[in-house]
Amino acid sequence: MTSHPGWGRVVTMKEATKHSILNRLKTARGHLDAVVRMVEEDAYCPEVMKQLSAVQGSLERASRLVLRSHLETCVAAAMRAGRTEEIVDELMEALRYDHIVTGPDRAPSANSAKEATRS
Repeated sequence: MTSHPGWGRVVTMKEATKHSILNRLKTARGHLDAVVRMVEEDAYCPEVMKQLSAVQGSLERASRLVLRSHLETCVAAAMRAGRTEEIVDELMEALRYDHIVTGPDRAPSANSAKEATRS
């Protein structure tokens, strides 16, 4: 169990999922280190861009696993507990940071997130 800022104790992700996410993140970190070396060594720009795209893909896959875990654990538990409106609001906020949902040019800035909560 872990703590949610508004609800107290909530279910945590399954160990196998956590292991898979950590593996993907560590792989992406290693790949990013290689891209940094490419830039330091003045590699051909399109090759750097290609590798950056691969790193982004790895991070997106890790993000999808985190989202799936959240849906399977926290969201399901909140729905069972009758916190439907709260969890839908939280999920919509979380999805704002997923560029597949929002589009690559529409990712929120810190200011836009604050402004959205005021309206």
